[in-house]
Amino acid sequence: MEGLSNCAQAPVSNLAENKRSELAEVIDEPSRSSELWGDWKWQLKNRITTLEEISELIQLTKREEEGIKRATGRLAMAITPYFFSLIDRNDPKCPIRKQAIPRIEEFSVSSCELVDPCGEDSHSPTSGLVHRYPDRALLIVTDSCAMYCRYCTRRRMVGEELPPMSMERFKEAVKYLKSKKTIRDVLISGGDPLMMKTEVLEQYIKELRALPHIEIIRLGTRVPVTLPMRVNAELVNMLKKYHPLYLSLHFSHPREITPEVVKSCGMLADAGIPLGSQTVLLRGINDRPVVMKKLMQELLKIRVRPYYLYQCDLAIGTNHFRTPVSVGINIMEELRGHTTGYAVPTFVIDAPGGGGKIPVAPTYLISQAKNKATLRNYENKIFNYMEPATIP
Repeated sequence: MEGLSNCAQAPVSNLAENKRSELAEVIDEPSRSSELWGDWKWQLKNRITTLEEISELIQLTKREEEGIKRATGRLAMAITPYFFSLIDRNDPKCPIRKQAIPRIEEFSVSSCELVDPCGEDSHSPTSGLVHRYPDRALLIVTDSCAMYCRYCTRRRMVGEELPPMSMERFKEAVKYLKSKKTIRDVLISGGDPLMMKTEVLEQYIKELRALPHIEIIRLGTRVPVTLPMRVNAELVNMLKKYHPLYLSLHFSHPREITPEVVKSCGMLADAGIPLGSQTVLLRGINDRPVVMKKLMQELLKIRVRPYYLYQCDLAIGTNHFRTPVSVGINIMEELRGHTTGYAVPTFVIDAPGGGGKIPVAPTYLISQAKNKATLRNYENKIFNYMEPATIP
């Protein structure tokens, strides 16, 4: 596997003046260039990565200009033309814009913020492998993404766009997995594994599927949202050979659910691949109950099951994205009972330092006494549940 390149590994050079003009024209009217627009490799090659490029497409705020200038190296700005086309260019508060364009606030570091907020490095028995839970492991195979979310929890490692995990490192990870027969579930993540060539990704999946005790393989990806044209027949036909295989997607706002995304998720679902969404709670983006409820309901319509609602991790430079925990609890209160249970995710805090996901929910159990539990429902009505007097 060593030497096999990630399709997006080469840094994107500055576009010439006429190239920037062509990009602006394609973004404004993608239907005129549908062949280019639907080519995921063209989308990657033409990602918006510089202040000069984006300044021709949008009137930036001063905070955005300063953020772009300072966002170099890891987690530098990179936005696919497709995802950029979803931005409201007249609204600095646009929820898509705030996720994609760096702002100067990223460089104000709070004292509570951590380089590795989930303690992954301290639970890494071999390079690229994280074993934090008893029966499952995380395999980080690439540091590349189609678009770099400004609240990324792995900003310490994501964005250099190096080649994928080498065969030598992968063999070390597989050796460890073989030695731990209790591991039954492996999540392949990064970065984003769907950024790799299909044949490269298949090598990882094929080797993992050959381990008898690995029952489930999952892929953690945001590509079907930020680069939906990557989900093509070649990729889907490969993935469906390795069932049971699950995809953990990442949606943040209802505006992300476009016809292109509906198509990409439909192809995956039609191939028998269960889809779940992990949503990060973000200030000014999805922290209102009406927005979150709309997102969850729209996800079900495209056969994506809401899975987790994450309290934003304590990653460096994310203070402006984080909300009080009470905001998430209130959202859960407004979901439970007010919409179908399938649309209600589990609200979790990934404990800082590596304690794992901790569920957080409104309190519905009011009290417990002998043989009786007192509960409230979503309408705040009180009910008593009588437990058996004796247990056989």
